[in-house]
Formats: sequence, structure tokens, C-alpha cells
Amino acid sequence: MPEPLKEIYTPTFLTEFAAQVATVTPDFKQQQFVAQTLADSWVDLTLKQRTRRIATVLGEFLPQSYAEAITILERLAPDCHGFAYLFFPDFVVVYGTQPQDWSRSMHALEIFTQSSSAEFAIRTFILQEPDRAMSQMQVWAQSSNAHVRRLASEGCRPRLPWGESLPIFKADPQPVLAILEQLKNDPELYVRRSVANNLNDIAKDHPALVIQTAHRWQGESPEVDWVIRHGCRTLLRKDFVSVRDLFGYAGDRQDQPLVVAATITTRSKEVAIGDRLAFEYRIRFRAEAGLLIRVEYAVDYVKANGQQSRKLFKLVEKKIDGRQELQGERQINFKDLTTRKHYPGLHQVALIVNGQAVAKTEFEVRRG
Repeated sequence: MPEPLKEIYTPTFLTEFAAQVATVTPDFKQQQFVAQTLADSWVDLTLKQRTRRIATVLGEFLPQSYAEAITILERLAPDCHGFAYLFFPDFVVVYGTQPQDWSRSMHALEIFTQSSSAEFAIRTFILQEPDRAMSQMQVWAQSSNAHVRRLASEGCRPRLPWGESLPIFKADPQPVLAILEQLKNDPELYVRRSVANNLNDIAKDHPALVIQTAHRWQGESPEVDWVIRHGCRTLLRKDFVSVRDLFGYAGDRQDQPLVVAATITTRSKEVAIGDRLAFEYRIRFRAEAGLLIRVEYAVDYVKANGQQSRKLFKLVEKKIDGRQELQGERQINFKDLTTRKHYPGLHQVALIVNGQAVAKTEFEVRRG
């Protein structure tokens, strides 16, 4: 089993970092810094709590002038690469949020994001002064540095994983879309992926707005078309019908349905928790070439309270010749996971073609 991510902050890491600080400011009390960081409940702290502890203690041993302290960290930043150094931008959150420090803090985040990432730190400033912060993001979106341009998008995602939620942009994402407009055709996939992820966040609260935006962007370039598709991935899973026409998926016609016949059959009518259940599916389409289809299977899992919860899994997505039958098989894993626990009861598995259920069957899940 892999070690928890928080274990990157070992005594050795902290000792070596303290030595780096001392090369810039020789009076830095290295041993005391390490000892105070590791004191008290260090072993019980989460990753984010450890990052905050390092940033906070670091401020106690650096010069008390924020301007002097941040200058020292800016000098160190080029040699401090990676996820472990998130405490650099977190230092800005702890000590640099006073109005008089705004410009200095923005400059520091711009530097730190090039070695680590300031996507979490900038959110504190967005929540404090959204208009001013988004003006800064507009500037960063024009940067020659891809890491800085990515910060302009990633930092304002309404639902950034691990980051503070931004309710203001959940309610009104227009300021975010203004940033994405600038970055949707960025030369770096690293940046475009962030744009797509941001668009996907917005789609969870404003699906119609994202669909409207996608129609407006569509066809601008292959890169932008990729951003649209990746940004609509949640809609493709949860509200397929709303985006079916956007991507050209086949649908029913007045004279003939898309699916003529379909079956889904499990190898057994029961499965024990911890085992796998195999199923087979067959689909016959109307006789037409070039049908764009997305085939999924949906499992209606029984929850602890006896209610059912549906989970979708993709089987096939491609253009087909409808004169040929589509068939295949798959297994459903009923091993308990940290993200899903299984319960006994009557389950269903359904076959979904372009957002429509075309066949289903039932089976019993029992305790192993």
C-alpha cells in the first residue's frame, strides 16, 4: 500500500530545506525550525495541515518584515520544484493578505506557481477581492509562461478539488468564462486541459451556459474542439441528451429508431460481494453507415439504506456501420473500495445507447 502523500514531509526533507534557506539568510535557525515544525501533533496532521504548519513556522524564523521574508522565498523558488513546495504559496496566504501587500503577494504567487502551484493560494485573494483578483488573472492569462497562464484558469475553477470552493463563481461564472475565452486555444495542452476542467466545473451548475459556449467555440480549431468535449464530459455522463446534438451523435428518426433490438444478459443471476459478475450485450442498429454512438452500461447499486444509486461505465464510443451488429462482454467488480461499498439486494444493469436505456436485467448481490 503506498504511503500517504503527507509523508513527503520527512525530517530529512525539512532539514535539507532548512539548509537551503540558510544559504540565502545565514542567520536562519535551522534546527529550531525543524524541531518546531515537527513538534506537538505533527504525526496526526493531514497533508494540508502539514503544509500550513511549515508555512506558519517558517514565518516565525524568517525576517518579520513580509517584504524581506517573501524576497528570500522568491530567491529560493527556482530550486524548489514540485508538489512538496506548496508551502511557498501558502506562506503568502498566511502572511501576505494585507491590502498593502497585494502587489507583492501577486508577484510572489506568479513566481511560485512556476516551480510548484499557486492554484490553491490565489483563491483566498479571489474570495477577499474578486474583481481585483480576476483582473490579475486576466493579466496572467497573457503571460509568456505556461505555468502562469494555467494559474489564470486553474485558480478560478469554481469546484477545484482540494481547493476552497468559490461560491461567487458557482452563482455567476461569467468572469471565469472571460478567462477561458483567452486560453481555450492555448498552445500548451497543460493549459488547455485546465480550461476544459474549469468548463466541466461550470457545467455542474450551469449546463445550458456551457452548451451555449460550446456551440460558440465549436469548429474554431481541433484543439478547441478537444477542450469542448473534455469540458462536457460530466454532461456526457449525466445529461447526455442535452449535448447529443452538439457532438453529432445519432438519434431516432421518425421512420426508424436508432436501436432496432438490444439485449444484456448476465452469466449468473447472483454474485457474492467481493466477486465479479460477467455480462454480455448485443445491439442491432438501423441499417445506416456512419452512426456516431456512445454505449454505456449503468449499474443500479443498492445503498446502505436500501435505495438505489446509478453509476455509468463507458463501453464503446465510435462511428459504426449500423448494418453490423455490435456485441461484447464485460465484468462488474463487486469488491469493496474506499469509494464504493457494496450491499446485498436486488441490483439492475442497463444498456445505454446515446443516452437512452435499450435493455436491462436484474441480479441478486449476496454477502460473501
